[in-house]
Amino acid sequence: MQDYIPTIGLEIHAELKTRTKMFCDCLNDPLEKHPNANVCAVCLAHPGSLPVINKSAVEAVLKVGIALNGDIPQFSKFDRKNYFYPDLPKGYQISQYDLPLVFGGMLRGVRLRRVHLEEDTARLAHELSSDSTSVERHGGPSTSSGRSASLVDFNRAGVPLMELVTEPDIKNADQAVEFAKELQLILRYLGVSDADMEKGQMRVEANVSVSKDSTFGTKVEVKNINSFKAVHDAIEYELKRQEEVLEGGGKIHQETRGWDEKKGVTVSQRMKEEAHDYRYFPEPDLPQMDLSKFDWQALKLEIPELPPAKRLRLSKEYDFTPEQAEILITDRGMAEFFEEAASELKEELPDTRDYSLLYNYLVSDLRGFLIEKGIGLKESKISPENFADLIILVFSGKINSRVAKDLLVKMEETGLDPREIVKSEGLEQVSGEGELSKIAEEVMKENPSAVEDYKKGKAQALQFLVGKTMGRLKGRGNPTVLQGIFKKLLS
Repeated sequence: MQDYIPTIGLEIHAELKTRTKMFCDCLNDPLEKHPNANVCAVCLAHPGSLPVINKSAVEAVLKVGIALNGDIPQFSKFDRKNYFYPDLPKGYQISQYDLPLVFGGMLRGVRLRRVHLEEDTARLAHELSSDSTSVERHGGPSTSSGRSASLVDFNRAGVPLMELVTEPDIKNADQAVEFAKELQLILRYLGVSDADMEKGQMRVEANVSVSKDSTFGTKVEVKNINSFKAVHDAIEYELKRQEEVLEGGGKIHQETRGWDEKKGVTVSQRMKEEAHDYRYFPEPDLPQMDLSKFDWQALKLEIPELPPAKRLRLSKEYDFTPEQAEILITDRGMAEFFEEAASELKEELPDTRDYSLLYNYLVSDLRGFLIEKGIGLKESKISPENFADLIILVFSGKINSRVAKDLLVKMEETGLDPREIVKSEGLEQVSGEGELSKIAEEVMKENPSAVEDYKKGKAQALQFLVGKTMGRLKGRGNPTVLQGIFKKLLS
């Protein structure tokens, strides 16, 4: 097979975290389980109902534009995108065409074409009757003896939906996944969307083509991509499919294909529409927006430190590897917890330059413990200040790692400072050679076979004796000091 040049562009939709929907006062509640609970005449498209622009949704997209270094025009407007489908109550979607909120921008070396705002559609639920054996995607009879039905839930209809369109700069599936993950992070840092793909809050569509030279091939749009793994696999499959079609003398048709995750293939859905097929025209019920009248100073102040800048700073300030920095970057709450604890640590230990102990206890011990309990850092009773105090106790040798793990449990149960718990429960590490030697001698008398094993060259017998002594001390012994004591006593 000859080498083909892939060309990939992405269209990414993200539901915005606003209190109400895009053009009405209905609650924007993605967790609502009861169908058609958050609906009104506007989002149900009753005759005579008029939309009103949600300013918070517009501001959310403008913040995305600022974060991605896009160009904001002075004027923007909404348009009607006309097409018929059961989840679109008006028979058209209020979207944006020639005057979006954001033009251009850049992310991860990929140029952006536009970022615009529109309303989401309703949600279709396809039901299977008791005597049916299958159901078609859009409903309708499935067998001669059974019938299927499609139910419409309008809770999602009218939810503010941001769409970001890239230029066709992406060259492979891995780059597409990296781009989508980075955008998800930025949306979360900005607080404009949770962008959870599993919950449908962020949806990715890929425009894929191949050619043997610098000219673009025929574009195929792949939909139904609902995870980062699916983004990768769908693009990989479609690139391979197109190459095989061309190598076999076939022709690529401009169409929309869906990703069948179970079968691992793309399937044809319909021929791809062009812009003129949607008959875009200005939305007559909504005024043009003068974006210069927005409070730009306030919007810019709401932009936090974003992932690219945070990666560089964390790596430099705390001497992290790229992998370490990335673990914190992907969870903004954990990164903030770490930095608050690190600030406390620096105040108590001003000469410290090593934050590896704090990092390791946070990423492995505390995070693992909270995952087991099914809670996050925000819900935890362990504050960054108290967590820093725990690290100081370990760092100074007042407690060992075993006691530290037990302390985490007690801190979560009580919300107390670890120093209080150590003092009240007598958990401070025993490091005095006199006291430890006395207990070590008693352990040796109680375990003569282990003593003989060590003298015969079995090194693991030493760890056995140390473990027995630690048990006697309820984990409070200094294992390093104990090892030295045993070696002296056994020599």
